Amino acid sequence: MSDSQEKQRDTMVSVRDLNKVFRDFWRRPKVRAVNGISFDIRRGEVFGLLGPNGSGKSTTIKIILGLLHATSGGVTVLGASPRSVRVKSRIGYLPEESYLYDYLTSEETLDFYGKLFNLDPRQRERRMKDLFELVGLTHARKRLVGEFSKGMARRIGLAQALINDPDLVILDEPTAGLDPLGCRQVKDLILTLARRGKTVLLSSHLLADVEDVCDNIAILFNGRIQAAGDISGLLEQKNRYRITLPEMPEEQLQRILAELRKDMAGEPEVDHPRRNLEQFFLEVIARARGADGTDSGARPTSGVSGYLAREEPSTPAGSGGPGRPVEPAGSAAGTKPER
Repeated sequence: MSDSQEKQRDTMVSVRDLNKVFRDFWRRPKVRAVNGISFDIRRGEVFGLLGPNGSGKSTTIKIILGLLHATSGGVTVLGASPRSVRVKSRIGYLPEESYLYDYLTSEETLDFYGKLFNLDPRQRERRMKDLFELVGLTHARKRLVGEFSKGMARRIGLAQALINDPDLVILDEPTAGLDPLGCRQVKDLILTLARRGKTVLLSSHLLADVEDVCDNIAILFNGRIQAAGDISGLLEQKNRYRITLPEMPEEQLQRILAELRKDMAGEPEVDHPRRNLEQFFLEVIARARGADGTDSGARPTSGVSGYLAREEPSTPAGSGGPGRPVEPAGSAAGTKPER
């Protein structure tokens, strides 16, 4: 198989010269929401679609989902039209706002979505159990969704997006309304999904979350892509270097700096490495949980759901494709793997 054929086979989403013009009642052009954008998303990749409000992110996602028609240009999802029912059965989608039925319990909500994908009762029950553990809401499976906080509703929304074991997961502001623990858990889940070959399209205004999990990004403004590529390459300052030294006496440090000054045009910058606030927060909560042993809010998650991490004996039609291989052990939670 040639390189071009291999790339085509691994391309989960292909967008080519995409344009979307919204028109008024008289069919006159009103807003050009998307203006000639092109990008590809590969299998097992976490792709970030970024931009300020009104930049065209949501319009692009709706076209990829088949909810809107493009004015011109082409979009293929999983090698077919985004309006194909077969394609839709292999997509998991978490919208920016979780539109759930308030009068259903969280258990009834997942059962409802499982029926939409023709999952048999035993498979639905197994996946529901796994998903409740995944999002930390096993204790709330009998509660009405209408009683949930926004953060708990987001957790149920994430669970319904994974009920069909999708090949492509589209997440629009997945951490909106979640506390820092929930945010970390969602980011760990995204990394785990990508490690086992699933593809994630992520849209978020929380740039620190995007930086933690994304392989590639595209930044939109006024409907156009202003920057795109590998996130490490885009953020790396290649004209500067950072040297990390072990703890040492002040006199020794000054001798090293004096030697550096001899060969440098300017003064070297010296500071201490910092943890980010998320790391510090999680350490504090982990210590408190270990000392107290109780937790009044959403429970810690139990890692990736069982059916997402192992091969199932059978997969009914429309349930998201065959099972995937077991997740390799020993991967560090909270660290971005090299893929």
